[in-house]
Amino acid sequence: MTANLAFIPRVTRSHVFVRCLNILGKELTMRKPVAAVLSLAMTLSACGGGGSGSVVTPPPVGATPTPTPTAIAGCSLRERQDWAAAQLNEWYLFPETLPTGLSPAAYGNVDDYIDALTATARAQGRDRYFTYLTSIAEENAYYSSGSSAGFGFRLAYDLAGGHVFVAEAFEGTPALNAGIDRGTQIVAIGTSVANLRTVSAILASEGPAGVSAALGNPAVGTTRVLRISDTAGTRDVTVAMADYELKPVSSRYGAKILDDGGRKVGYINLRTFISTADPALRAAFAQFKAAGITQVIIDLRYNGGGLVSIAQLMGDLMGANRAATDVFDYMVFRPEKSAENDTRFFQPKAESIAPTRIAFIGTGGTASASELVINAFIPYLHANAALIGTNTYGKPVGQIAVDKAACDDRLRVIAFATQNSAHQGNYFSGLAGTVEASCRAGDDISYPLGDSREASTKAALDFLAGRSCTAIASSGQTTLALRTSANELLTPERPTTIQREVPGAF
Repeated sequence: MTANLAFIPRVTRSHVFVRCLNILGKELTMRKPVAAVLSLAMTLSACGGGGSGSVVTPPPVGATPTPTPTAIAGCSLRERQDWAAAQLNEWYLFPETLPTGLSPAAYGNVDDYIDALTATARAQGRDRYFTYLTSIAEENAYYSSGSSAGFGFRLAYDLAGGHVFVAEAFEGTPALNAGIDRGTQIVAIGTSVANLRTVSAILASEGPAGVSAALGNPAVGTTRVLRISDTAGTRDVTVAMADYELKPVSSRYGAKILDDGGRKVGYINLRTFISTADPALRAAFAQFKAAGITQVIIDLRYNGGGLVSIAQLMGDLMGANRAATDVFDYMVFRPEKSAENDTRFFQPKAESIAPTRIAFIGTGGTASASELVINAFIPYLHANAALIGTNTYGKPVGQIAVDKAACDDRLRVIAFATQNSAHQGNYFSGLAGTVEASCRAGDDISYPLGDSREASTKAALDFLAGRSCTAIASSGQTTLALRTSANELLTPERPTTIQREVPGAF
């Protein structure tokens, strides 16, 4: 059995999508290895980030206890359920909420039993499906390289308007190769031209779950005919799902230097916190350093989280002026697991810059590891670090990943909370109530990401330049909606690893 810590947000059972931060190895995705078994892999995707992602890295500082082994002879439903309950009893951050004597007999699968065990914490808003069962193989493939099967786009929908559109398309994927990109509207879906169903009809009769079902299960070769509409007109295209490796930093717009009236601003759009983001982030900040950049836009608007180690790297790359005693974050387990508590200090890199102002673009799809990075800079930059866009998801907790390898079962268990250097960490309703500065802005899909004319990017530039803006309301939010207009990222009821960490991905 192996355990991995992670921050991962989780989707609700309706249309809300799951986010995750896992901690595997010191790569909490948030994931983190406890002894040889726990690995931090920061996927503060809010499930991850505490949730998804499972990358094994060195064990945390201090004691390294191994989770108590459970006597499991095989992979029958009852054995897997009993195993899951045992891990929760040992590691769950909110043990007082676990029911005693809840029989698994009434539950036909492990997922429903886990949901029943964590129902009280979920009702309290502290575990919004952040604790869940996933596949070891699937997680490892995603966190190591972003490997997934699908069309390669991210979808959002407007339920009232009956629209589904592409929020982003990924490089080297069937979608982009077919000419489908940000701003494209999907008008109808079918397996052939003869059985195309309009998206408006699907939404009206079946809701967003119907659209997810119409797109098909993620598997190589799954083919759909899509009627699309964009600036080139309306047409039918046939697209087949394929394996692809997600680039965490887009080669088209992921890292650039913007010119705002002669003032140079660094722009980074990070899609997800996976290990392959390391070289891309270092290269981007090396470019910023060479250009003397001191103001940056960190675009995390769709980033559901991932490896803690990458979140920490991003912090280090903006920490050239941070001392070795400056805390990036505290990781706090429940009292009887306090030996696993960890304090992470800034570790500036050769490519690091010392920003004087940072504009973090976020939405309800920003969770876990993304929120960890934003929260880390509040005590140091105060009102010079702002949240741009809308309120974030709200996942200040992370998960460990406990493996039952024989069954390809990885249980993501909420096991720790994260705090910044000022011990701020109770942002279950999003970061709008924690940040000291914010600017409300929409997500304008009529422009590419990173375009200075796009609403959130423009608002970020305005903040950095000291121009006025309207603050984001800090009301409680429990969905992963984009929270701009009426749009939400499309996510199935049972999302895959990439759909937890990259909300809206298909």
